[in-house]
Amino acid sequence: MSELPPVTELVPHQGPMSLLDRVIAAEGERLSAEVVVPAVGLFSHDGGVGAWVGIEYMAQAVAAWAGWQARQIGEAPRIGLLLGTRRYRCDVARFAPGQRLRIDIERGYQADNGLGQFDCRIHADGVELASALLTVFGPKDPSAFLNGEDV
Repeated sequence: MSELPPVTELVPHQGPMSLLDRVIAAEGERLSAEVVVPAVGLFSHDGGVGAWVGIEYMAQAVAAWAGWQARQIGEAPRIGLLLGTRRYRCDVARFAPGQRLRIDIERGYQADNGLGQFDCRIHADGVELASALLTVFGPKDPSAFLNGEDV
């Protein structure tokens, strides 16, 4: 497998909304990313990052997978939309500062229109902390879609 590019080349998020630190593996329908929970940051409060941010970690890992897939065919990453989350389960109230999280995602399906579903999990020290099914939508032309031109 070739060296994986930085997250900034795969995910269209920038600045404080770019939450992942790096992609650690990508192959076929799967991707694994990593984040070290910041002590200070956009979502850091009361001694950690709230468990609800796990959904965004998962969504950005899905975005990294889509960006990696696009890169394989010479295209740039595009914006996508998180449509919903099913069965989000998290065994902690917050992620601790300095905690190294591994976010594993696997595509379950993707329709021709860009609608897809991903099985997502967050682990720390080999223990699963969170899981969910994410439903996403990646329009072919995001600008046209957001302007109501591609419905």
